Amino acid sequence: MENIVYLPIGRKTFDLETGEEERKKSSAFLHQITEQILEPEGILTSPEELENFLETIDPHHVSVVIYQSITFADGEFIQTVLDKLSASIIVWSIREPAVGARLRLNSLTGGNSTSHVLKCAGHRYTFVFGNTEEAQVQQRIKQHVKIQALLTELQNFKIGVIGDYQPGFFFSGTDEKQLKEQFGIDVLRLDLQKAFDKSKQMPQEKWEPEIERAEKQVAGLQRSDETVQRFAQFSSYVRQEVYEQNISALAIRCWPEFFNELGAAACSTLSQFTEEGVVSSCESDIHGAVTMFILQELAGGKSPYLGDMVHVNEASNSVVYWHCGAGAYSLAHPEQGARPGVHPNRKLGFTMEFGLKPGKVTIFRVGWTPQGYRLLVMRGEALDTPQRFNGTSVEVQLETNVTETLYGLMEEGFEPHYGLVYEDVTEDLTMLGKQLGLPVSVYKLW
Repeated sequence: MENIVYLPIGRKTFDLETGEEERKKSSAFLHQITEQILEPEGILTSPEELENFLETIDPHHVSVVIYQSITFADGEFIQTVLDKLSASIIVWSIREPAVGARLRLNSLTGGNSTSHVLKCAGHRYTFVFGNTEEAQVQQRIKQHVKIQALLTELQNFKIGVIGDYQPGFFFSGTDEKQLKEQFGIDVLRLDLQKAFDKSKQMPQEKWEPEIERAEKQVAGLQRSDETVQRFAQFSSYVRQEVYEQNISALAIRCWPEFFNELGAAACSTLSQFTEEGVVSSCESDIHGAVTMFILQELAGGKSPYLGDMVHVNEASNSVVYWHCGAGAYSLAHPEQGARPGVHPNRKLGFTMEFGLKPGKVTIFRVGWTPQGYRLLVMRGEALDTPQRFNGTSVEVQLETNVTETLYGLMEEGFEPHYGLVYEDVTEDLTMLGKQLGLPVSVYKLW
């Protein structure tokens, strides 16, 4: 478990009595967010006191530092922090308790000075201004803590890539060194043919539970169907690898080998693991899996979807996202539910066959060009319309003009797999981009 370090900083030449009241309120609020708070008993009033406190902390288990300028304090304080901790920093300045007489805290100048030092040092930070009881202060701090928790998760993140991407699907690949440097993500490559061979050797007591899991959420599943058994065998082998190799997400080459060598579709395996929280992308789309994982974590564990943008409806200012038959079971329209189908082109099962549920959605993509990584952020409303295409699909009404958005996406050259989740996490994603130092293309009404 990673810790949050709260550092209330002040100088004795200012009004520490008022400052201590603010510290207590801030401490109480932070304890409401998490139990993993490390803090001193009072305001730290010298770099020496600060250094002594930091000596008690394991720097390897700190996700974020909340540096609160209770009063003005010079750059020695934040430099002491930088010498000890590498975590991202929230610089928090509070309001003056009174205007018209003595300047009692000068907290804003303290935050200004601290931000300057951090900027010059190239250290990740964000700034918050206001007192603890203010809703916007609480929201900003919660959001930053949430983003830092995600970044910590990514540092321990491993994608299992089963089979290389198909010829010409360049967007599915990655520069593993660059991926590690930017996000901290590791790639574990697994041989697809070996996975097929090993899956066929899995004992029945290992693969039958996979069918039982699916039967609970997929209406009309026929366990006697040979493709259902192939799904179960392959899924049981993958589950074993996920457990033994500590894999957080999957990117799987789904055609043509699944149909030609295994005699079944990969869609059902992708759907089952995504439903269970191990997000899984088809066509070995590594950045697609990263996209899905980020959406899942920011949306509180809700299952994401990954699909192509295949249709534009100018009349309803909407687009349709589709894929062959992969989609977490819980994404199905409640009136229809998740149902088994066959691949629309290969006519082999088993796949998911449903239209996605209606609701507010965020559309997102971790993109890459030779200039580096970038993020795409959009917002829309999944419409309550009939299933548009065989497989899994959803029609999404966009906030921005659909024609302008379409041309903008093409001009920017974003990848054709888009992530989607049923939660508005657009502001979180924008902050994530800032924390990572990445450009963010935003298509939404502010």
